[in-house]
Amino acid sequence: MSIVEMKVPTIGESVTEVTLSEWLKADGDYVELDEPICEFESDKATLEFPAEAAGILRHVAGEGDDLEIGALVAKIDTSAAKPSSNGTSEKKEEVATEKEEAAAPKAAEESGKEVNHPSPAAAKIMRENDLAASDVKGTGKDGRITKEDAANAASSGPADKSVQKEVTENTKDSTDAVAQALFSREERTEKMSRMRRTIAKRLVSAKNNTAMLTTFNEVDLTNVMALRKKYQDDFVKKYGIKLGFMSLFAKACANALLEMPAVNAFIDGDHLIYHDYADISIAISTPTGLVVPPVKNVESLGFHEVEQKIKELAEKARNGTLSLEETLGGTFTITNGGIFGSMMSTPILNEPQSAILGMHNIQQRPVAIEGQVVIRPMMYLALSYDHRVIDGSTSVTFLVKVKEALEDPVRLLIGV
Repeated sequence: MSIVEMKVPTIGESVTEVTLSEWLKADGDYVELDEPICEFESDKATLEFPAEAAGILRHVAGEGDDLEIGALVAKIDTSAAKPSSNGTSEKKEEVATEKEEAAAPKAAEESGKEVNHPSPAAAKIMRENDLAASDVKGTGKDGRITKEDAANAASSGPADKSVQKEVTENTKDSTDAVAQALFSREERTEKMSRMRRTIAKRLVSAKNNTAMLTTFNEVDLTNVMALRKKYQDDFVKKYGIKLGFMSLFAKACANALLEMPAVNAFIDGDHLIYHDYADISIAISTPTGLVVPPVKNVESLGFHEVEQKIKELAEKARNGTLSLEETLGGTFTITNGGIFGSMMSTPILNEPQSAILGMHNIQQRPVAIEGQVVIRPMMYLALSYDHRVIDGSTSVTFLVKVKEALEDPVRLLIGV
């Protein structure tokens, strides 16, 4: 008997432990080389674990187990023959399979349909998003649906019928849950996900290990909204994506960060590390928690490039397909509680960064301009910062620069 031991691989320099979130192959299944057998949840992302050999899989760890790097996950018996359901030999079955695969493209061409069999990882995403094979265009070999194909189809949104069905089911589930909750005394205990545990540790660390303060201001978004209204159609026509608020805020922050490098700096022991670039982390809410992947070199990107990158990262975050590399880095963070209706908050630092900008709800409010009371779309801004790195005057000046750039967006184009 030849046994291959499957151990947790080295995932990243800062990752010392992972959680086995789900087995993709059952105990006793025959697996092929490089076929995904389970998923690991790290501090930052969900990763597939491929088989290192072909054979019969034997589980060692269980779902929900916390495993250190190098811990034993499973064993694969490579001496076991691939099981055959019809009693034919393995060799004959392989020949038959090869013939079927060779004939598939031709049959598909004759029938006018694509061969779109999903990979195991793609099938999982399709199940979670209620997608049929006919809903996804396969780009793999012979039309095979890859994980990326399924993720793209899921992010593009279901058909109207599926949306209506989901809304109806969600409404019914919500009504049933309220009805069942009346006078209920039941309790349930669930283990925190690794991401939630990591978020909890980092938030407590930020509160305990930094001299965090918050300064506030408000911004009149009249000109930003007028700009978007005037050029939105042309922007979409040229770039295929809408001009949102986030790219404007990101560019305003990037310009201010390069002017005021202290806000863009980190503490490293007794030293300060300054950055001549602005990698801005964007807070994205997902079903499992908040992630903050960075958009790199925002100062050098166009507005459409920032929007496209934010959209790409948000889709991957919500589909669980962010790579570890895409979650690392960032010199400054922007979080937008306004999309949930927040009017004011004090965001917590994203260590080791020294500052974070909080956006909030846009509300029509009366303001005094040149002695006249007018109604304007106003937003409160909050800048939390580490006072060890950033002086109070620096934080206020930075926020004023962001405010001025947004109230007169032409400044973003001419760099003043």
